[in-house]
Amino acid sequence: MTATILFLLLGFVLLVGGGELLVRGAVRIAERLGLSPMLIGLTIVGLGTSTPELAASVQAALAGSPGIALGNIVGSNIANTLMILGAAALIAPAVMSHSVLWRDGMVGVGGVLLLMLAGQTIGLDRWAGAGFLVVLAAYLWLAFKQEATGVHGAAGDRALAVEGADPALLPHDEPSGSLWSAGGFFLVGMALIVAGGVVLVDAAVDIAGRLGVSDTVIGLTIVAAGTSLPELATTIIAAIRKQGDIALGNVLGSNIFNIFFIGGITGLVAPGPIPGGILQTDLWILLAAAVAAIVFAYTGGRLGRREGGVLLASYVLFILFTAGLLRF
Repeated sequence: MTATILFLLLGFVLLVGGGELLVRGAVRIAERLGLSPMLIGLTIVGLGTSTPELAASVQAALAGSPGIALGNIVGSNIANTLMILGAAALIAPAVMSHSVLWRDGMVGVGGVLLLMLAGQTIGLDRWAGAGFLVVLAAYLWLAFKQEATGVHGAAGDRALAVEGADPALLPHDEPSGSLWSAGGFFLVGMALIVAGGVVLVDAAVDIAGRLGVSDTVIGLTIVAAGTSLPELATTIIAAIRKQGDIALGNVLGSNIFNIFFIGGITGLVAPGPIPGGILQTDLWILLAAAVAAIVFAYTGGRLGRREGGVLLASYVLFILFTAGLLRF
């Protein structure tokens, strides 16, 4: 069991490290192609930092473990909303304009509802996956148009949070570094991500078998929490810097990307049904958490320490319930 846990940790390290190198190389390549810093931030930085979750979900789906694949997506969003946002609110209250909160928050809620609808009908098949990616493309196009006019949103906050935590990912108006080094970073990062996904999923399946629990439980808890660690770091750094609005926007943006980007790619590459447990219980928990976070921030004008404490306590209850240690 000790060796399996070490392999699990190795998988997380490979995913996170590979994601860092891949995004760094992709940003430098995009600079060479003449893309604007804003477009690079909204797309390459925003989507690239979701590659650890993407690799874990796609590899799990290909390996025949939909519980880990979908559990990672749903569990990551629950961790983002309850654990990460709650911890950030305890450090610095989060404030966001009501119009932006309503737009980005409701896009995330809409994503949960669409995932529920897909689960009740066609499953996460290629049509659903393609549809999710179309919605994401439309959202990013709208975000780009609004950012260009000075209207800030969650996609922009996600880029700012990531770039604030790692200045090496900050795009420049003029290309920096050689194209060869950028390509090297990108390829090495991609290789590490693929290797990390394989190692992580194999270890997670082995742990589920040894503990006598379903793959879904492991996906919702251990895998989801582990792949959310970069999100935790960027959000906490933003909160420590008293950038509560960026911390909140980062979480909202991550939740949108998790469902529409990771869910979309997973549906295209490895289509399949959404596990019954996730469909009947965990998606409802995610929906309630997403709505509660929006209501907290909207009605009070900010997400303060009291609300943050409630979110964190709710995440502890979720983990205990999912692990079978708490019954209602």
